[in-house]
Order: sequence, then structure tokens, then C-alpha cells
Amino acid sequence: MPGPLNRRQAVGLGAVVVGGWAVGQVLRRTAPIGRDVGPTADLILAGGSSPEHGPADATLRLAVFTDYRCPACRHAFPALEEAVRRDGKVRVIYKDWPIFGPPSERAASVALSCAEQGIYPVVHRQLMADNRTIDDDMLRDVVIGAGGDWLSATTWLASHAQAVAARLRANGQEAYSIGLAGTPGFLAGRMLVMGAIDPGDFERLFARARAES
Repeated sequence: MPGPLNRRQAVGLGAVVVGGWAVGQVLRRTAPIGRDVGPTADLILAGGSSPEHGPADATLRLAVFTDYRCPACRHAFPALEEAVRRDGKVRVIYKDWPIFGPPSERAASVALSCAEQGIYPVVHRQLMADNRTIDDDMLRDVVIGAGGDWLSATTWLASHAQAVAARLRANGQEAYSIGLAGTPGFLAGRMLVMGAIDPGDFERLFARARAES
């Protein structure tokens, strides 16, 4: 059995570990980000009945597939917000994909109902940041906090339940059509990234999507 490392060996091993980590970081930063999913992306980025937010003269459209109970989605959200703000020319298309059960479905449905009041982006942002258990009391607080009317939201949702359910199913079908197995997924142009990434990686994704367009 090998004996313990002496000081020189330990220092050398530490240098190797640090050097390997640094090389790994460089490789990650220089490797192409995202994969091209082809013309299917064009149909998804057309938006249709999905809520959108961003400048009308945006030079890039970004479809975001998320679930309000998805830890990775919530982790990536501040980085996404920062990267979009820095860029200034990205239009976000929200694709609610509630795969974490009934509370997720309820939250996504209520969020979509708020699009009628013009407050979907604010509701989305608050739901991504709120750590409380999702129930109607929490959702009511979020809608009211976003400047919306809870009764109007739930009344609209009750009369459009089938259309909202169809929209959520369509989002799932779109996700599967580009090879997404779960949330989050970020489709910039025809370039898809799966999983949480940091602001720098979002910027790299935006740059590659524009270069490939």
C-alpha cells in the first residue's frame, strides 16, 4: 500500500489538479455551445399563442422551456435575465412546460391566464423567485403582487381551461420535437442548450445563434 504523500508530492498533485481544472474551464468556454436542431426551431420561434417579452426590433428570438418547480430552471433564471438585459436585443418566448406534477400545471395555467392582463412576464419572474409551496394562496399573492386581478385571472382560466391545457400540451410536443427530455431548455435561433447555464454561456449561445443564422 503506498505511503502518504510528502510535501513536495502534495504540492505537485495540487498543481496538477488546479491546472486540470483551469484547462477544463478554458475548454468549456471555447467549445461550441448548443446544438443545431434544424428547421423545427423556426416553427417554435414563430411564437403563436405563447407569451413573449422583449424589443420588437430584437435580432434574436429565444424560446425558454421551464417549470416553476424545476430547481435547475430557478437556478438558471437570474443568469438568463442578466444575459438578456445585457444584450438588449433578445425577445423571449415563454414555453411553460409543467412536468413536475399538478402544482406545476396549476402555476403554469395561472401564469398563462395573466397574459390577458398583460402581466405574464412579471408573474413568471415572481414565480421563478418565490420559494413558497405552490398553492392558490401563493398564486393569488403573486398575481396581486404583479399588479393583476386574481378574480379576473381565475374567471378567464375557468372559461379557457381547454385552450390553456392544449397550449401546455403543445409546448411539451415542441420540446420533444427538438429532443428535450426535461427542463430547462433554451432555444436561441436554431441552437438548443439543455440545462442550467451561467450568464457567460447565455452570451455565447446568443452569439453562436446569430452567427449561424
